[in-house]
Amino acid sequence: MFAFDNTYARLPARFFERATPASAPAPRLIKVNRPLAELLGVDAEALASPGGVEVLAGNVVPPGADAIALAYAGHQFGQFVPRLGDGRAILLGEVVGKDGLRRDVQLKGAGRTPFSRGGDGRAALGPVLREYLVSEAMAALGVPTTRALAAVTTGSPVAREELLPGAVLTRVAASHIRVGTFEYFAAKDDREALSTLASYALARHYPGARASGEGSDALALLACVVDAQASLVARWLGVGFVHGVMNTDNTSISGETIDYGPCAFLDTYDPRKRFSSIDRGGRYAFGNQPRIAQWNLARLGEAVLPLIHDDEDEAVRLATAELERFPSVFEAAYGRVLRAKLGLAREEGGDAALAADLLERLASGHVDFTLFFRRLAASAADASADAAVASLFAEPGAFHAWAETWRARLAREETTPEARRASMERVSPAFVPRNQRVEEALAAAVLNGDYGPFETLLDVLSRPYDDQPAHAHLAEPPGPAMDDYRTFCGT
Repeated sequence: MFAFDNTYARLPARFFERATPASAPAPRLIKVNRPLAELLGVDAEALASPGGVEVLAGNVVPPGADAIALAYAGHQFGQFVPRLGDGRAILLGEVVGKDGLRRDVQLKGAGRTPFSRGGDGRAALGPVLREYLVSEAMAALGVPTTRALAAVTTGSPVAREELLPGAVLTRVAASHIRVGTFEYFAAKDDREALSTLASYALARHYPGARASGEGSDALALLACVVDAQASLVARWLGVGFVHGVMNTDNTSISGETIDYGPCAFLDTYDPRKRFSSIDRGGRYAFGNQPRIAQWNLARLGEAVLPLIHDDEDEAVRLATAELERFPSVFEAAYGRVLRAKLGLAREEGGDAALAADLLERLASGHVDFTLFFRRLAASAADASADAAVASLFAEPGAFHAWAETWRARLAREETTPEARRASMERVSPAFVPRNQRVEEALAAAVLNGDYGPFETLLDVLSRPYDDQPAHAHLAEPPGPAMDDYRTFCGT
């Protein structure tokens, strides 16, 4: 079923704890991600078979697996916790896909591990379906992300504020190494483990950046993760994604989006918008995400400091130089995202100001983020479409005033109107996981056992840049009832 080739489990024993998935009394298949299975070289029919479901539920550990729970620490809302680890996730092993890339295969919600503390290690059906939907939507949007290979119900309830159906998600990731993994060994002053981890992570994720000389692998890795996180957050902002819990234990070394608990997507544009019920101060609000990414990277820099140079002052200088690159790397990446959404194929000096002016007008006008940029693509081809765009603003004149400057800028481009529209529609989706639509799909499944809305939404989100008239209602903004929408962790 899986052709495992496990490397992390061959690292020193202190990197993880052995773990055995708990049994599920009556597992039932919800979904197998057949295109992803094909990419991994896994037989989707075998996964969907009764024997495959036993594996996906954790009842059977497949041949070649080496089931472990990874050790890591983390800063959670700015407060350091020295021991976290996989409390409800078990890594079965690694597979090398048909594209030659190595990926982890992990069961999330498969029961207690040595890192579970007081938790039950289980997952409820709602959070499993949310992660499946949103992670696959992010992949289709072109945002680096963990993926969902499969989901099953367990036949056993989990106790949260009420009894809920239990489920297990099979998650696929480039790896599950986090900033918090490095913090774990730094807190223990385990330089040997830090060195081993830095070399392993660099070889696995950034083999072309192998270092030699000053700073060696640790400094090269820090530089690569700075670039990857800057690009990732820029892409988040481009599709209106709010992570919700950007702790260092949820900051992946590979540059993938990980942990879809209290995440959500913007409706009206507001850089202060937060959705997570536990983010009371707005630490992880939409517009704060670049700043928090740099803060998290600074914690990585601190963790690997002893590896960068024996002289502490020189180590700080070298690490700081890399960390101080983040704003310029991020601004360059975000600038590319915004220019593409504005139909600008080449860069000019005033482009950043043009985009900033627009975003301010979107915020003050309470304009729907996704709908605006999708309609703007039509305006880029034909000014007669301006009325439909302007109608999104509380004061339509706010758009018309900006559009004069925008059109003057477009006139200096060589792209034809229709080609410009097509390029803009390739970066401005018609469909994102609208929060109310996700909630409707989850409620239908959890409360009524009806997976139809989940399947429909999943199918639509697999083609987010296509106009799909039969499902146009899934692109509609919500009413005022969603203004105070809140999301919750699945634990």
